[in-house]
Amino acid sequence: MELADCMKPLYDAGRLSDFTDRNEKLTGRRQIFGGFKMDVSPEKNSSAIQEIPKGSYDLRILQALRRIIRAVDSHSHKLATQHKITGPQLAALLTIKESGPLTSASLAKKVYLSPSTVVGIIDRLEEKKLVERNRDSKDRRLVYISITPEGHKLINAAPSLLQDTLSNALAELPEIEQVTITLALEKLVELMEAGHIGAAPVLETGLFAPEK
Repeated sequence: MELADCMKPLYDAGRLSDFTDRNEKLTGRRQIFGGFKMDVSPEKNSSAIQEIPKGSYDLRILQALRRIIRAVDSHSHKLATQHKITGPQLAALLTIKESGPLTSASLAKKVYLSPSTVVGIIDRLEEKKLVERNRDSKDRRLVYISITPEGHKLINAAPSLLQDTLSNALAELPEIEQVTITLALEKLVELMEAGHIGAAPVLETGLFAPEK
């Protein structure tokens, strides 16, 4: 399906303008997103920045990307400062809780991260006593990671993952809008010549190199 084919029904139904209007109303407010109060007000010293005309689509796209980056950065910073955990670590912890004891290989597949990255994440979680490693009683070559009581406590105290909040919000949209957003973002990746960059479906700032 082409992007233009997805966009036409939205234009015809007037939904695209409604979607834009809803987004524009967020400016200057503090929104609850992922369990945190997200500051989506203009950046400091932004009073000197001229308002972007509605027809300047390139600038509006850049501004939207900037807001997304700031939201992700804010969420990551608050996770680190308030709960001493990163987004990928929390994602791994939640997956272990939901799926029961897992091997590192199984966990890597479920969270869409490389095995080497997941090993580093498990090491950090074990150091914080949030998970523990146990060898299988029948096959000693297998090592399972399970969540500890401390891990359960952190999950109960921590906010939802940003990508989970986004996923739930997207699920409330009609499929045509979901397809349109998906194709538009994939096209944007293509235009930025960023298709060769590997990326896990996790909203987190920084690189996903193996954790030290």
